[in-house]
Amino acid sequence: MQRQLALSRRPKTQTCLIVEDSTFDQERIKRIIDRSFKTLEVAVAATIGEAWAHVLRYPTGFILLDNNLPDGTGANFATELAAQPHFAHIPIVIVSDWPTPFMFDKAQAAGVIHVVSKSDFGARYIHAAMHHRPSPRPLA
Repeated sequence: MQRQLALSRRPKTQTCLIVEDSTFDQERIKRIIDRSFKTLEVAVAATIGEAWAHVLRYPTGFILLDNNLPDGTGANFATELAAQPHFAHIPIVIVSDWPTPFMFDKAQAAGVIHVVSKSDFGARYIHAAMHHRPSPRPLA
């Protein structure tokens, strides 16, 4: 019991921004994070507009990004971030229902570190994003 209390009092070390419009998928990703990454702060945005508002206001360690969002595609958002020197270092993992070859190409051009289907998504991708050595993504 004491150990559980000590773990819950650890300071948060990074912020993960989940950009996902499905509340079911938001909760699924948060459960994976809560189970394995106790010091990770989680923020959620349901649209690209909300994601922009977050990255403009708060430090963001990495982004878990759906591709199909109400106001655009995650791959385009990744490209927009890559074009901004202040945000180009943020590691991005696209977590999508149906990754397509076009999405892979666009994501690669934007420097996205992984494109993975929602059914295959797991803690290893979060770990990879947390420990990714930031480097500016190439401009498309």
